[in-house]
Amino acid sequence: MENVANYAELGKYIGAGLACFGMAGAAMAVGNVAGNYLSGALRNPSAAASQTATLFIGMAFAEALGIFSFLVALLLLFAA
Repeated sequence: MENVANYAELGKYIGAGLACFGMAGAAMAVGNVAGNYLSGALRNPSAAASQTATLFIGMAFAEALGIFSFLVALLLLFAA
């Protein structure tokens, strides 16, 4: 019976570690959004001001996915 509890504990840690891949993906997505914005702004500086809102919306959506995966990792570690 003791081994079953150890396997459940092991599963919690593995699941939380896998959920952290979502945070890494969010970090790469935010970098991709910012890099593409800067690339476009350097090509056409006059249109950069009109695309700033789109930049922040894209970053917010990407970061929200990272926050959700962080929440899942915390739930896996500390929920009963």
